[in-house]
Amino acid sequence: MATYDLLLKNGIVWTPGGPVEANIGICNGKVAALDMAGDAGEVIDCTGLVVLPGVIDTQVHFREPGLEAKEDLESGSRAAVLGGVTAVFEMPNTKPNTDSVEAVEDKLRRAAGRMWCDHAFYVGATAANAEILGELERLPGTAGVKIFMGASTGDLLVSEDNELARVLASGSRRVAIHAEDEARMNARLGERIPGDPSSHPVWRDDESALLATRRILTLARAARRRIHILHVTTPDELELIAGARDIATCEVTPQHLTLAAEDAYPSLGTFAQMNPPIRSAAHRDGLWHWLNQGVPDVLGSDHAPHTREEKARAYPESPSGMPGVQTLLPLMLDHVAKGRTSMERLVDLTSAGAQRIFGLVGKGRIAAGYDADFTIVDLKAAWTIEESWLASRCGWSPFTGMKLTGRPIGTIIRGNRVMWEGVVADAAQGRPLKFESTEFAR
Repeated sequence: MATYDLLLKNGIVWTPGGPVEANIGICNGKVAALDMAGDAGEVIDCTGLVVLPGVIDTQVHFREPGLEAKEDLESGSRAAVLGGVTAVFEMPNTKPNTDSVEAVEDKLRRAAGRMWCDHAFYVGATAANAEILGELERLPGTAGVKIFMGASTGDLLVSEDNELARVLASGSRRVAIHAEDEARMNARLGERIPGDPSSHPVWRDDESALLATRRILTLARAARRRIHILHVTTPDELELIAGARDIATCEVTPQHLTLAAEDAYPSLGTFAQMNPPIRSAAHRDGLWHWLNQGVPDVLGSDHAPHTREEKARAYPESPSGMPGVQTLLPLMLDHVAKGRTSMERLVDLTSAGAQRIFGLVGKGRIAAGYDADFTIVDLKAAWTIEESWLASRCGWSPFTGMKLTGRPIGTIIRGNRVMWEGVVADAAQGRPLKFESTEFAR
């Protein structure tokens, strides 16, 4: 009889073939066998629970270095594992920007022994580093290149077509895009109404997003470069992306699938302000339509915390962004419970999709030989998001007080029980993620 380091027993396990009642044997941080009996050094009884492939959040801003009053790599990743997230892609708009070899290496050093989940860091594209991005994207621990077409938090901006073409010409990995048109937004600054955050989506309107998405699709096709469009907020963009699947993948966020402008700005004010904006209920419903047509490839939280004091400033002096890594999975489990989408679709959006489009090594599915990354959930648990549960340094969430069905119970990363029933392990053991494009680069 086989002996394992860890045995998960009696759970409903989401395999590549769907849900099955199975035991999972883990050795040396890998899935060794499914539905096999055996002894183990540690046994976790998952009776009544569902074992999902480890949830991967492909867009977070953990603010370190330079903005640690809002968040840092330790606190952001602690929030991640409390929410059932096993791996994150972290964004480059820090101080200094993550736009050089030295900056990437600095983040990896900072992460070692402090990040609770596995991780990779994006390199920010600039006009100055465009020609060396092909080298930077191949650094160990990098998720690829990120382009900000429209200004957001931080000072990374590549908005002109000639500069965008230079960036797309350098390298071969999929490039992540913040698609808002800077020129149109500059021309519409007068649409902002001081003290009225509901004017935020009027200023950063549908056409700002759609125009940028059209432009980057045209440029990407000319450069023969794969792109990934982040936090899509309009149904028209998703319809456009559906016709460009040879070069484009995309992401939606739980915030845009959950909140609607008609309710969010009156109740939350500037705490609902993010880029691209929370839009109308009709927009939200349109995102759900295209999600259930299979167009979005992944969910990203766009976790972008700011302090309460910063968010309380009068619009438009208030910064854009909200925390979300800890609430990504709980919100989506509730949407599944309410019948808005299926568990099959959620698993694809939170694990298999990221593995497929980014070429992650050993992640994204529960199968022999893969990393033993699991998000264990109770689909029937009814609970309320309380501020005391939140681990982000910013200390708030737009979803505080929301009643949900479905809760993360455990987070296991490479066979290590990192979180169980709201208690985090004694030591952080997150490691850099590996990608096919960097592991086997020539």
